[in-house]
Amino acid sequence: MLSEETHRRIKEQIARFPHARGALLGALHLAKGDAGRLSHEVFAELAPYFGMRVNEVAEVASFYPMFNQPAAKAVLQVCTNLSCCLMGARNLVQDLEGRLGIKSGNSTPDGRFAIAEVQCLGSCGTAPVIQVNDNPFLENVTPDLLDKLTSSPEAAIEVRHPAPIISWFPPEVEGYLIPPGGECWLTIDDYKAHGGYQAIEKAAPMTPKDIAKLVQDAGLRGRGGAGFVTGLKWTFMPPKDQRPRYLAVNADESEPGTFKDRQIMERNPHLMIEGIMIACLAIEANASYIYIRGEYIEAHRIVSEALDQCYQAGILGDNALGFNRRFDIRIQRGAGAYICGEESGMLESMEGKKGQPRKRPPFPAQAGLWSQPTTVDNVESVSHVPSIIMKGPQWFQQQGIPNSAGHTLFGVSGHVAKPGVIELPLGVKMRDLIEKYCGGTIGGRAIKAIIPGGVSMPVLKPDKIDVQMGHETLKAAGTLLGTGGVIVMDDRSCMVRASLVIARFFEHESCGQCTQCREGTGWVYKTLKRIEAGSGSMQDLDNIARCASFMEGQTICAFADAAAWAAKGFLNQFRPDFEAHVEQRGCPFPESFKA
Repeated sequence: MLSEETHRRIKEQIARFPHARGALLGALHLAKGDAGRLSHEVFAELAPYFGMRVNEVAEVASFYPMFNQPAAKAVLQVCTNLSCCLMGARNLVQDLEGRLGIKSGNSTPDGRFAIAEVQCLGSCGTAPVIQVNDNPFLENVTPDLLDKLTSSPEAAIEVRHPAPIISWFPPEVEGYLIPPGGECWLTIDDYKAHGGYQAIEKAAPMTPKDIAKLVQDAGLRGRGGAGFVTGLKWTFMPPKDQRPRYLAVNADESEPGTFKDRQIMERNPHLMIEGIMIACLAIEANASYIYIRGEYIEAHRIVSEALDQCYQAGILGDNALGFNRRFDIRIQRGAGAYICGEESGMLESMEGKKGQPRKRPPFPAQAGLWSQPTTVDNVESVSHVPSIIMKGPQWFQQQGIPNSAGHTLFGVSGHVAKPGVIELPLGVKMRDLIEKYCGGTIGGRAIKAIIPGGVSMPVLKPDKIDVQMGHETLKAAGTLLGTGGVIVMDDRSCMVRASLVIARFFEHESCGQCTQCREGTGWVYKTLKRIEAGSGSMQDLDNIARCASFMEGQTICAFADAAAWAAKGFLNQFRPDFEAHVEQRGCPFPESFKA
């Protein structure tokens, strides 16, 4: 079934990991690209490489959406999560259904085309978005582009739509995360020309404890959503012994509304690499593994090329820069499961298993990747570290507000005139973020709702628009900073539909391991679907709140909590919208986006 070239590449990938199964997801991607689809025969061909039975390989593959799409030569994958729905994604799906004569989730009888609705593709600022097979995203899609996509499978596969530069920092801000003026620093020379790889040399003579303390004193809090103090996390690693130690870098940003890490990887990959190296000095790691979401085709390519450059230049490998010993950074590709953004779910996936979160303790620092001491950090988190090393903790704290130091990359999407990723100090007012930097709403319409940090964070009404975007300030306002992914909805928007789209995401992405999550997310989604269709009752509203309370704090990971926060947040803030659906037996917002 598989070509000699595919077998060669699988063997090459296996050699990069201490355990063969670390290469399993990569091998499944290679096999799917070669054979066109995964089958029992393909699984049988792969199984011997990993010491697995055929059904074990099939079981792992069954967990990941990217391995389970409709069979067709050209699979047109339309993102239908909130940011894309706000910008007309449902219209695109309906247009494609009309053109191809099939319903979403199916293939044409001749096997030429298929339509698949997928969850967030991580390009919220350029919504709506379509991905064809494993090609780079097609962003800001218009109906005109559908003409090319549906003319023939070959044409659809060949369509390219260069990604626009959507990340920037304003003139009054001295940015340090993304390059200025639309530049992309993709080579070592580009990066070194702007001070790159000086921080690793400055950090090299320092002790691991001193590096960790410096970053802790700076007040850097993780940018992946939880906001834990990064330098403090590094100190949780046990004393150095004979065991290998790892840094697992989470590049699986899949939270709808979140699309910032992609900007670092595609525009400034060496910054992330240098940050990883310094973090690994602090925790005395033998190697680092970057787990990048499967849909990030361009980011994967660019980071892979940057790592190759580093090996060729001697920055990585034997006698790595700043290490005086062997040090490696490897990259792994996920396959579309949001739950793999949860740190222990990611570790399971990196080991070639289903990405189901682990029970804790033990925590990753004691038994993480391949049961070895492991620290898990986010892409943006490590990307702050070189500047902290070069400029010091006091400088970093001056960039933000108390308990929220430094800059962050705010991703703003939805009904704004200029969506994108803006590098700003923490503490900026939400009003300035939306009105000053993103041009306000499209057409100057009134704001109805704002999600401040990805869809799992409780929604706010516009009366909170002057809140500072920081950890403690947003907590006081009744929500959380999360990933800094801000979604803006104007006064035409139906809040029942918004909550329905989010509930659909959580129902789809639950790993199914915990009953409260598996059954709770499904029940909330079905209930909201009934309310939105006009057949709900007032009792349903109370039941949603009750169900959410049964989900919080009852599961292995925080996924069920996030789903509950989202549902309760919309219901608490916009109950009149829900009641109007029940009373009027349908949606009372005729101009709202389609869900």
